[in-house]
Amino acid sequence: MSNLAVLPIILPLLAGILVAFIHKKKTMVRITSQIIAVVNLIVIGWIFIQVRQNGSLVLETGDWAAPYGIIIVGDLLAMTLVLTTNIVAVASVFFAPKSLSEQQETYYFYSFFFMLIAGVSGAFLTGDMFNLFVFFEVLLMASYGLIVLGNGKAQLRESLKYVLINLFSSMLFVTTIAFLYSIVGTVNMAQIAERVKEVEQQGILTTIGILFFFVFATKAAVFPLYYWLPRPYISPNPVVSALFGALLTKVGIYSILRTFTLIFNQEVEMTHTLFIYLAAFTMLFGVIGALSTNNIKLVIAYNIIPAVGFMLMGIGIFTEVSISGTIYYLVHDMIIKGVLFLLIGAIVYAAGTSDLRKMGGLIHHYPVLGWLFFLATLVLAGIPPFSGFIGKLQLLRGGLAEEEIMIVIVALISSLLILFSMIRIFIRGFWGEERELEHPERKSKAARMVWPAAGLLALSILLGVGAEWFYPSIESIAEYLMDPEIYIDSVLKE
Repeated sequence: MSNLAVLPIILPLLAGILVAFIHKKKTMVRITSQIIAVVNLIVIGWIFIQVRQNGSLVLETGDWAAPYGIIIVGDLLAMTLVLTTNIVAVASVFFAPKSLSEQQETYYFYSFFFMLIAGVSGAFLTGDMFNLFVFFEVLLMASYGLIVLGNGKAQLRESLKYVLINLFSSMLFVTTIAFLYSIVGTVNMAQIAERVKEVEQQGILTTIGILFFFVFATKAAVFPLYYWLPRPYISPNPVVSALFGALLTKVGIYSILRTFTLIFNQEVEMTHTLFIYLAAFTMLFGVIGALSTNNIKLVIAYNIIPAVGFMLMGIGIFTEVSISGTIYYLVHDMIIKGVLFLLIGAIVYAAGTSDLRKMGGLIHHYPVLGWLFFLATLVLAGIPPFSGFIGKLQLLRGGLAEEEIMIVIVALISSLLILFSMIRIFIRGFWGEERELEHPERKSKAARMVWPAAGLLALSILLGVGAEWFYPSIESIAEYLMDPEIYIDSVLKE
């Protein structure tokens, strides 16, 4: 049964290799990729059910027992995020043929797509720090291929910025792993968590923890390290933007959540107070960016940043209630960011521009697209009873219980500003007098582009209105994270 834990990594890797051989056969590569993505989702759904019923899956590769071998840990947190990743992947792979040009589609898009999914899944599942670095590199290499897919000058400029910032953070990542190894003598997460309690030099460990946070915060786009994010995420094709917006920053947040609940949980007064202040600045600067532009793609990209702030807020407060809020908000945000980037891709295609000042009256020609975007806006802003509200409610409850009034006020103000930045697109882009379409030939295709996003949006709405079904599992994950001994015992089998 433990061998199942590696399937979310192996299946997309094999799929990426397979579709590389048929990349020029457009129809075949589309259908093959869609079938494989759906099958992969079904398999992962089945594994998720097994983990929920029977507990964590721990795979010791090559029969090398932990901590000596490479360990894959399929616990409920990892499998929840892997399942959400593959739900977004299925919607994206059905959206891709409607969005990509023939050149983009036949130049290995699907191979890079599956490599990205494998890298993200591996980062969620790995049980050792060095392999977390390895899977970061896998997903980054795939993202490098996706971000340059096309031939625009803007793409080249933004891809260089994206590659350089990630190269720097990767060098710091592997250097910090070496520092940690020199102190505890292992890279296995469970054994590190066991040994840090015995290390007398807590100041050095705190410094190493802050260095790891710097690496993960760069990848997650935490203030002040978010400056690189918005434009590289909007330069590529909309389906690539959806994958980046839904998945990449979330791997950074997951890494902070995992390492600072499992390993660096000794001196929380310093580190977690820092998290709360950074979360507040991340929320505020993110929404300021969203309000400062008339480019609707940039509005969505900037709204990634305050969401990261909300998730970091829960980690900083560091109670079961706040951690459960972070996890719920993390799952919600992965889905709704996928929805919004896909919908924005359809809006820009239909209008022929991303400049809000040149839009208006689209609701008359694209009513389904307009009302789906309106619903997605309510979900993102956290209006009851949608999924964004459930996560934020737990975060606010955690903040009030710990008397962190400042961050609660900032979170409420940010939520209102997020709603304002998004409703502005609906009012100015869709509302108003009917205009003659500048690109009437695009109408039928733009109408078809909404359906993958509609499926994701339906799931996001269900995550809110059906919270009583989902929240007990999220709550059990939070309890599990707050007791590191459970993870340590399951991996080391003590």
